[in-house]
Amino acid sequence: MAQDVLCEVRNCSFWKNGNNCSASEIYVVSHSGNQANNQHETDCKTFDPKS
Repeated sequence: MAQDVLCEVRNCSFWKNGNNCSASEIYVVSHSGNQANNQHETDCKTFDPKS
């Protein structure tokens, strides 16, 4: 399992200095069911916009 999760989405509530993600878990989904052919066919459902 990954030890470090990096994120460049600064308007996410889990974003921390150094492009670190502070979420306790990450949920990534595919646009086309349970397989993806490249990164453009996926989305991070963990994203939570800062208020």
